[in-house]
Amino acid sequence: MTDRLAEIALSAGEAIMHVYDSMPEAEVKSDGSPVTAADKAAEGIILAGLEEYAPQIAVISEENEESHRLSAPDRFFLVDPLDGTREFLRRDGKGSFTVNIALIENGEPVLGIVYAPALQRLFTGTRRGGAAEASDGQTRTIAVRPVPASGPVAVASRSHRDRQTDDWLKQQGISETVSIGSSLKFCLLACGEADVYPRFGPTMEWDTAAGHAVLIAAGGYVTTPQNEPFAYGKPEFRNGPFIARTDRPV
Repeated sequence: MTDRLAEIALSAGEAIMHVYDSMPEAEVKSDGSPVTAADKAAEGIILAGLEEYAPQIAVISEENEESHRLSAPDRFFLVDPLDGTREFLRRDGKGSFTVNIALIENGEPVLGIVYAPALQRLFTGTRRGGAAEASDGQTRTIAVRPVPASGPVAVASRSHRDRQTDDWLKQQGISETVSIGSSLKFCLLACGEADVYPRFGPTMEWDTAAGHAVLIAAGGYVTTPQNEPFAYGKPEFRNGPFIARTDRPV
Protein backbone atom coordinates (compact mmCIF):
# COMPACT_ATOMS: atom_id res chain seq x y z
CA MET A 1 0.00 0.00 0.00
CA THR A 2 2.82 2.43 0.80
CA ASP A 3 4.24 2.25 -2.72
CA ARG A 4 0.86 2.80 -4.37
CA LEU A 5 -0.05 5.72 -2.11
CA ALA A 6 3.35 7.26 -2.76
CA GLU A 7 2.71 7.04 -6.51
CA ILE A 8 -0.62 8.81 -6.03
CA ALA A 9 1.04 11.55 -3.95
CA LEU A 10 3.75 12.04 -6.57
CA SER A 11 1.12 12.46 -9.28
CA ALA A 12 -0.73 15.00 -7.14
CA GLY A 13 2.53 16.85 -6.55
CA GLU A 14 3.17 17.05 -10.28
CA ALA A 15 -0.24 18.65 -10.77
CA ILE A 16 0.44 21.11 -7.94
CA MET A 17 3.72 22.23 -9.49
CA HIS A 18 2.03 22.73 -12.87
CA VAL A 19 -0.31 25.24 -11.22
CA TYR A 20 2.52 26.72 -9.14
CA ASP A 21 4.48 27.56 -12.29
CA SER A 22 1.50 29.46 -13.71
CA MET A 23 1.31 32.02 -10.84
CA PRO A 24 -1.94 30.81 -9.20
CA GLU A 25 -4.63 32.96 -7.64
CA ALA A 26 -6.63 31.93 -4.60
CA GLU A 27 -10.29 31.82 -3.70
CA VAL A 28 -11.46 32.13 -0.10
CA LYS A 29 -13.44 29.26 1.43
CA SER A 30 -16.32 29.67 3.87
CA ASP A 31 -13.92 29.23 6.82
CA GLY A 32 -11.69 32.06 5.57
CA SER A 33 -8.84 29.83 4.40
CA PRO A 34 -7.48 30.04 0.84
CA VAL A 35 -7.96 27.41 -1.86
CA THR A 36 -6.37 27.27 -5.31
CA ALA A 37 -6.65 25.30 -8.52
CA ALA A 38 -3.72 23.25 -7.21
CA ASP A 39 -5.72 22.08 -4.17
CA LYS A 40 -8.56 21.01 -6.44
CA ALA A 41 -6.36 19.30 -9.04
CA ALA A 42 -4.45 17.36 -6.40
CA GLU A 43 -7.67 16.37 -4.64
CA GLY A 44 -9.11 14.98 -7.86
CA ILE A 45 -6.03 12.88 -8.54
CA ILE A 46 -5.86 11.52 -4.99
CA LEU A 47 -9.54 10.67 -4.68
CA ALA A 48 -9.55 8.93 -8.07
CA GLY A 49 -6.42 7.00 -7.15
CA LEU A 50 -7.80 5.88 -3.80
CA GLU A 51 -11.14 4.91 -5.35
CA GLU A 52 -9.32 2.70 -7.86
CA TYR A 53 -6.87 1.19 -5.39
CA ALA A 54 -8.95 0.80 -2.20
CA PRO A 55 -12.64 1.54 -2.89
CA GLN A 56 -13.66 -0.23 0.32
CA ILE A 57 -11.87 2.32 2.54
CA ALA A 58 -13.66 5.60 3.33
CA VAL A 59 -11.87 8.87 2.56
CA ILE A 60 -12.07 12.05 4.63
CA SER A 61 -10.53 14.89 2.63
CA GLU A 62 -10.12 18.59 3.31
CA GLU A 63 -11.72 19.80 0.10
CA ASN A 64 -14.66 17.36 0.25
CA GLU A 65 -16.92 19.07 2.76
CA GLU A 66 -19.50 16.29 2.62
CA SER A 67 -16.93 13.87 4.03
CA HIS A 68 -16.48 16.08 7.10
CA ARG A 69 -19.99 15.16 8.23
CA LEU A 70 -19.27 11.43 8.28
CA SER A 71 -18.81 9.50 11.49
CA ALA A 72 -15.31 8.11 11.56
CA PRO A 73 -15.20 4.39 10.72
CA ASP A 74 -12.64 2.03 12.23
CA ARG A 75 -10.46 2.34 9.10
CA PHE A 76 -10.28 5.37 6.83
CA PHE A 77 -7.98 7.61 4.83
CA LEU A 78 -7.31 11.22 5.81
CA VAL A 79 -6.25 13.42 2.88
CA ASP A 80 -4.93 16.95 2.64
CA PRO A 81 -4.15 17.46 -1.06
CA LEU A 82 -2.21 20.67 -0.45
CA ASP A 83 -1.17 21.46 3.10
CA GLY A 84 0.39 24.89 3.41
CA THR A 85 -1.64 26.77 0.82
CA ARG A 86 -0.46 30.07 2.27
CA GLU A 87 3.14 28.96 1.78
CA PHE A 88 2.26 27.84 -1.75
CA LEU A 89 0.91 31.32 -2.52
CA ARG A 90 3.83 33.10 -0.86
CA ARG A 91 6.26 31.83 -3.52
CA ASP A 92 9.29 32.58 -1.36
CA GLY A 93 11.39 29.70 -2.63
CA LYS A 94 11.14 27.67 0.58
CA GLY A 95 8.66 25.19 -0.89
CA SER A 96 7.09 24.32 2.45
CA PHE A 97 3.83 22.88 1.15
CA THR A 98 2.95 19.20 1.00
CA VAL A 99 0.65 16.45 -0.23
CA ASN A 100 -0.63 14.30 2.65
CA ILE A 101 -2.26 10.87 2.67
CA ALA A 102 -2.74 8.90 5.90
CA LEU A 103 -4.40 5.63 6.84
CA ILE A 104 -6.16 5.58 10.22
CA GLU A 105 -7.02 2.36 12.04
CA ASN A 106 -8.93 2.42 15.33
CA GLY A 107 -8.01 6.06 15.89
CA GLU A 108 -4.27 5.63 15.20
CA PRO A 109 -2.30 6.80 12.15
CA VAL A 110 -0.68 3.59 10.90
CA LEU A 111 0.59 4.79 7.51
CA GLY A 112 1.57 8.22 6.24
CA ILE A 113 2.78 9.76 2.99
CA VAL A 114 4.09 13.34 2.97
CA TYR A 115 5.40 14.75 -0.30
CA ALA A 116 6.92 18.22 -0.69
CA PRO A 117 6.86 18.63 -4.50
CA ALA A 118 8.82 21.89 -4.68
CA LEU A 119 11.62 20.27 -2.65
CA GLN A 120 11.19 16.81 -4.17
CA ARG A 121 11.28 15.23 -0.72
CA LEU A 122 9.02 12.24 -0.16
CA PHE A 123 8.52 10.92 3.37
CA THR A 124 6.82 7.62 4.16
CA GLY A 125 6.12 5.84 7.41
CA THR A 126 4.27 2.73 8.52
CA ARG A 127 3.59 1.29 11.94
CA ARG A 128 5.61 -1.88 11.28
CA GLY A 129 7.89 -0.85 8.43
CA GLY A 130 9.67 2.21 9.80
CA ALA A 131 10.16 5.57 8.09
CA ALA A 132 12.04 6.59 4.97
CA GLU A 133 12.82 9.62 2.84
CA ALA A 134 13.27 9.58 -0.94
CA SER A 135 15.12 12.53 -2.45
CA ASP A 136 17.47 13.06 -5.42
CA GLY A 137 16.82 9.52 -6.61
CA GLN A 138 17.97 7.99 -3.33
CA THR A 139 15.92 6.40 -0.55
CA ARG A 140 17.18 6.25 3.03
CA THR A 141 15.81 5.05 6.31
CA ILE A 142 15.16 7.91 8.73
CA ALA A 143 14.85 8.05 12.51
CA VAL A 144 14.61 10.66 15.22
CA ARG A 145 17.85 11.80 16.83
CA PRO A 146 18.75 12.01 20.51
CA VAL A 147 18.08 15.51 21.83
CA PRO A 148 21.38 17.43 21.48
CA ALA A 149 23.33 18.26 24.64
CA SER A 150 23.01 21.92 23.64
CA GLY A 151 19.23 21.64 23.93
CA PRO A 152 16.29 20.79 21.66
CA VAL A 153 15.56 22.58 18.41
CA ALA A 154 11.88 23.41 17.94
CA VAL A 155 9.90 23.81 14.74
CA ALA A 156 6.90 26.10 14.71
CA SER A 157 4.26 27.21 12.25
CA ARG A 158 5.34 30.05 10.01
CA SER A 159 1.82 31.31 9.23
CA HIS A 160 -0.01 30.36 12.44
CA ARG A 161 2.41 30.86 15.33
CA ASP A 162 0.72 32.21 18.45
CA ARG A 163 1.55 33.49 21.92
CA GLN A 164 0.76 30.14 23.57
CA THR A 165 3.48 28.53 21.47
CA ASP A 166 5.97 31.24 22.42
CA ASP A 167 5.05 30.90 26.10
CA TRP A 168 5.45 27.10 25.99
CA LEU A 169 8.87 27.37 24.33
CA LYS A 170 9.97 29.87 26.96
CA GLN A 171 8.74 27.62 29.79
CA GLN A 172 10.69 24.71 28.33
CA GLY A 173 13.83 26.80 27.97
CA ILE A 174 13.93 26.30 24.20
CA SER A 175 15.59 29.18 22.38
CA GLU A 176 16.40 27.75 18.94
CA THR A 177 13.40 27.62 16.62
CA VAL A 178 12.95 26.88 12.93
CA SER A 179 9.85 28.39 11.30
CA ILE A 180 8.41 26.35 8.45
CA GLY A 181 4.97 25.65 7.02
CA SER A 182 2.85 22.53 6.50
CA SER A 183 3.36 18.98 7.73
CA LEU A 184 7.08 19.28 6.99
CA LYS A 185 7.42 20.16 10.67
CA PHE A 186 6.69 16.54 11.63
CA CYS A 187 9.11 15.32 8.97
CA LEU A 188 11.98 17.49 10.21
CA LEU A 189 11.62 15.74 13.56
CA ALA A 190 11.39 12.34 11.88
CA CYS A 191 14.62 12.77 9.91
CA GLY A 192 16.66 14.20 12.77
CA GLU A 193 16.71 17.88 11.83
CA ALA A 194 14.71 19.09 14.87
CA ASP A 195 13.36 17.78 18.17
CA VAL A 196 9.97 19.20 19.14
CA TYR A 197 6.92 20.77 17.50
CA PRO A 198 4.36 22.39 19.82
CA ARG A 199 1.01 23.39 18.32
CA PHE A 200 -1.72 25.21 20.24
CA GLY A 201 -3.56 26.88 17.37
CA PRO A 202 -6.38 25.17 15.45
CA THR A 203 -5.67 22.31 13.06
CA MET A 204 -7.75 19.60 11.43
CA GLU A 205 -6.97 15.91 11.43
CA TRP A 206 -6.01 15.88 7.74
CA ASP A 207 -3.36 18.51 8.55
CA THR A 208 -1.54 16.23 10.97
CA ALA A 209 -2.28 12.54 10.35
CA ALA A 210 0.28 11.77 7.63
CA GLY A 211 3.11 13.62 9.36
CA HIS A 212 2.12 12.03 12.67
CA ALA A 213 2.38 8.57 11.09
CA VAL A 214 5.82 9.33 9.65
CA LEU A 215 7.04 10.61 13.01
CA ILE A 216 5.77 7.57 14.92
CA ALA A 217 7.43 5.27 12.38
CA ALA A 218 10.70 7.17 12.90
CA GLY A 219 10.52 6.67 16.68
CA GLY A 220 8.77 9.88 17.75
CA TYR A 221 5.62 10.73 19.67
CA VAL A 222 2.58 13.00 19.47
CA THR A 223 0.47 13.67 22.57
CA THR A 224 -1.75 16.34 24.01
CA PRO A 225 0.04 18.92 26.20
CA GLN A 226 -1.13 16.78 29.16
CA ASN A 227 0.71 13.72 27.69
CA GLU A 228 -2.53 11.99 26.75
CA PRO A 229 -2.87 10.02 23.49
CA PHE A 230 -3.55 12.09 20.37
CA ALA A 231 -6.22 10.11 18.53
CA TYR A 232 -8.14 10.49 15.26
CA GLY A 233 -11.81 10.32 14.37
CA LYS A 234 -12.79 13.20 16.68
CA PRO A 235 -16.00 15.22 16.13
CA GLU A 236 -15.77 17.18 12.86
CA PHE A 237 -12.22 15.78 12.57
CA ARG A 238 -11.00 18.79 14.54
CA ASN A 239 -7.77 18.67 16.55
CA GLY A 240 -6.95 20.16 19.90
CA PRO A 241 -3.46 21.29 20.97
CA PHE A 242 -0.61 18.81 20.68
CA ILE A 243 3.11 18.37 21.21
CA ALA A 244 5.10 16.35 18.66
CA ARG A 245 8.47 15.30 19.96
CA THR A 246 11.37 12.91 19.52
CA ASP A 247 11.88 11.95 23.17
CA ARG A 248 9.40 9.90 25.19
CA PRO A 249 7.03 12.16 27.18
CA VAL A 250 7.08 11.72 30.95
